[in-house]
Amino acid sequence: MDHHIHTLLFDLDGTLLDTNELIITSYLHVFDKYYPGRFKREDVLPFLGPTLYDAFASVDPEHAGDMVRMYRKFNMENHDLLVREFEGVYETIRTLHENGFRMAIVSTKMRNTVLKGLALANLDEFFNVVIALDDVEKAKPDPEPLNKALAALGSRPEEALMIGDNYHDILGGKNAGTYTCGVSWSVKGADYLKQYNPDYMLETMPDLLDIVGVGIQ
Repeated sequence: MDHHIHTLLFDLDGTLLDTNELIITSYLHVFDKYYPGRFKREDVLPFLGPTLYDAFASVDPEHAGDMVRMYRKFNMENHDLLVREFEGVYETIRTLHENGFRMAIVSTKMRNTVLKGLALANLDEFFNVVIALDDVEKAKPDPEPLNKALAALGSRPEEALMIGDNYHDILGGKNAGTYTCGVSWSVKGADYLKQYNPDYMLETMPDLLDIVGVGIQ
């Protein structure tokens, strides 16, 4: 239990929202167009976390821009069909909001997609601050997105916790000077995240309430 934490910065994909199937399917849609039969589901997992452009450029720098556009079109068209909220997320976020915690989303997705996901899960009322990919010059693990969120919330790094499902979130928090927290439901597995030494690990989302010292409402 840490009563010094008053600010919570959340990644979105794979942390609050189960977008794993949407992301994997979107990648496979693009790769099947460019490289039929070359990529399988397990081949896509390393691309979860980095920005879309960086991910596609690592495979095909020449066509990365076109691949990103194809991905985003498919992703938006199939968003509401494939996205789900992780268990306990809404109740936990509502409780934190009711207890006066300052909260923000810090994502490597574009703002319009972030807002679409928050609205789908009825979480939009709890997040007045959203820092998306199009709000920054450098994405996580660079501290810029976290610093922007902290400034918007009027918070200091030493009273903040960055919660996420990928190493970009953990390293981003460390680079910004916040506490860090991984989630065991990361598609890459809890052991993968533990390599980056987060301060906390969640088995379920309501576990976060114990860390910050509040009870479920």
